[in-house]
Amino acid sequence: MDLIKAIQERKSIRAFKPDSIPKEKIEEILRLVIHAPSAINLQPWEFLVVAGEERQRLSRRLIKAYREKKISCGPGAVKPLPKTFGKRGAKTLETMNPFLDEMKVNSDQFINEGSCNFYGAPTAILICLDDSFSEARLVDVGVVLGYLVLAAHEVGVATCPIGLITAYGDEIKEALNIAENKKVIIGIALGYPDWESPINRFKSFRDNPDKFIRWIE
Repeated sequence: MDLIKAIQERKSIRAFKPDSIPKEKIEEILRLVIHAPSAINLQPWEFLVVAGEERQRLSRRLIKAYREKKISCGPGAVKPLPKTFGKRGAKTLETMNPFLDEMKVNSDQFINEGSCNFYGAPTAILICLDDSFSEARLVDVGVVLGYLVLAAHEVGVATCPIGLITAYGDEIKEALNIAENKKVIIGIALGYPDWESPINRFKSFRDNPDKFIRWIE
């Protein structure tokens, strides 16, 4: 694996072919993923793999919940965002919109209902965390998520992390019979890209590293 190449090439895919992913390939990805570091080697993550008709049934439940509650994708801010962050989000939507226009779809519907449908991916992985852990362990989930999207890329499987579904955690837990003491932290769509879809030509920009780095010497 050329790690640098994978980091540079990998992007989120938002249109998938219906072809299923062999169970063996998903197991291969997850065997790599669990090498991620975690505090005190707690390895607090739990993976729920949802595929086939169960994935479609879950999506129908999520789309219904979205249409009833209208909780949309957002930055998850607890107070007004500094302008720098807002500008990045706005620029991302601005560069995505021409592809959505080409598809003749409404951007809000595509992003929100698309998220609830895992953008048509045949498989979804939900990363869960026991509620005995504090929010500090979300860091470990973030690290393992990074490993997951890169490991999947290496074996030819595309991904898209999806955070919106956590707004419908109760519906997910009921639909999949998830224990009450487990929290759904994030979902990931997995599948093979539909390169004929215009949206898969979109790749989000990255700001200059100088915007994020402060040297203290």
